Amino acid sequence: MHAESHRRYFDTQVRHANGVIEIGKTFMVTIAEIVAAHRNGATTPAQTIQRCYERIRALADPGLFISLRDEGSAVAEAEALSVEKLGAPLCGVPVAVKDNIDVAGLPTTAACPAFAYSPSADATVVVKLKAAGAIVVGKTNLDQFATGLVGTRTPYPVPRNPLRADLIPGGSSSGSAVAVAAGIAPVALGTDTAGSGRIPAMYNNVVGLKPSLGLVSTKGVVPACRSLDCISIFALTVDDAWTTLSVVAGYDSADAYSQARPLGALARSPSNRRLGVPRAAQRVFFGDERAAADFDEALARLARLGHSIAEIDMVPFYETARLLYEGPWLAERYIAVRRIIESEPAALHPITAGIIAPGGALGATEAFEAFYRLEVLRKLVAETFAQIDALVCPTAPTAYTTRQILNHPIELNSRLGTYTNFVNLLDLCGMAVPAALHADATPFGITILAPAGADALAASIAREFQADTGLRPGASTKVDVKSECVAD
Repeated sequence: MHAESHRRYFDTQVRHANGVIEIGKTFMVTIAEIVAAHRNGATTPAQTIQRCYERIRALADPGLFISLRDEGSAVAEAEALSVEKLGAPLCGVPVAVKDNIDVAGLPTTAACPAFAYSPSADATVVVKLKAAGAIVVGKTNLDQFATGLVGTRTPYPVPRNPLRADLIPGGSSSGSAVAVAAGIAPVALGTDTAGSGRIPAMYNNVVGLKPSLGLVSTKGVVPACRSLDCISIFALTVDDAWTTLSVVAGYDSADAYSQARPLGALARSPSNRRLGVPRAAQRVFFGDERAAADFDEALARLARLGHSIAEIDMVPFYETARLLYEGPWLAERYIAVRRIIESEPAALHPITAGIIAPGGALGATEAFEAFYRLEVLRKLVAETFAQIDALVCPTAPTAYTTRQILNHPIELNSRLGTYTNFVNLLDLCGMAVPAALHADATPFGITILAPAGADALAASIAREFQADTGLRPGASTKVDVKSECVAD
């Protein structure tokens, strides 16, 4: 993002020190600024990694990382970066990785200690990050086996939402989104099957990029639904998310689901696009009138930016969403955890076990019936996209507290997937961006969705929107991180 756009995020009240931006007691800095500081000598990669660990200690969130890399090892890796690496797009940038993605030297647990193993090699996506100069600092917490949109289905402490301590962090990529929002790292990897790369983005006031299926290799990723899984990227800005995608995208012959998709390039002014939005009568906010007003304001902003807004029928999308947890894709989740659920069922989080267990009883008849229906729905959705360039939806209908989720774990989690569960089944790509942050630190966000292969279009629209809002991403002010996370 251009310097002028950055100034809209970080105004004159922000203090600059050695290339690091400090807002109150929360540090916020982008990939672009870190790399620039390393190249011009304002700071070194080793100093950047040291500051990262200082922020981890200052935050003191026991639920953020499941495993943290030894600081000395990470600093030594940063010190060893060659001069040639200064030209790399992620030179010396600290990165957090969701703990269902393999990082050699750190255990992979998927938030289930009984499942843990020690990978001998990095996931393909981690290999690419390191080749671009990134430094992995740790493995972040998640909803166990990436099953959930809340961030509370973990045997470890729940990561604290840095905006408001009583809000859920969102899931399943909870720790990764929190790491970015809290200023630990400017980019973090998550995964996204049902919305896990987008719901946490909204809850933490950051950007969440969900690429087209197969664009980023999932080799070395613990599957949730293997045919639908994808790597997601959390960042403070669309530009940072896109920079990271540009590094990790590409065909991988070692991944059976990898696809050679074009990446494209961001457009500076993607104006006059035809944007579909849910019909007013079909918008779901579960009584949250403020979220409904936030969405209306977001649509008005997009119209002011020169886009045309057209209401569309959401029935095919909503029906597709129901297939994800009512159809045969639940069997994929069962396959992924079969060893644990059949040998050590007590090792599973009770909510996770209750969701996944029925998948073992699904048969071929139900599977093919769902496959047939999905093809019909895909045709209907294709007809819709023939009339529009992209679809704009709320990222989530509302914001829930941890207490609310613990009291109604299934129902409220299901509600959160209203605008996300259909995306991968329909092979769409998306970019979630902040749209509002209220005085009580309640966030709201929208997601730009586009057909597979149109990642650059979705990102371009989201980029323009984010710059126009002028919102600071992440937790840009001091928050009460020591409050009880279940307090109302």
